[in-house]
Amino acid sequence: HGIGREMHLPPHVPHHGAAGSGRRLVQGMALTIEPMVNLGSAEVVTLDDGWTVVTRDGSLSAQFEHTVLVTESGYEILTL
Repeated sequence: HGIGREMHLPPHVPHHGAAGSGRRLVQGMALTIEPMVNLGSAEVVTLDDGWTVVTRDGSLSAQFEHTVLVTESGYEILTL
């Protein structure tokens, strides 16, 4: 997702898909990359609070986020 003064702004970039079929990233775009690593199943469920995501099988998981700037030559990770 994009970044700004509110949470989860556009552009919304899915964590899955076929190469060449998603949104084209352009220079100057700032967005986040949020991998979720699961020990068990890749299937997840969003809890009733609308925010918390857990694995369907209850296995341990971790999620983190980096902010990335798309540059003329590629990208720059801003949160390292």
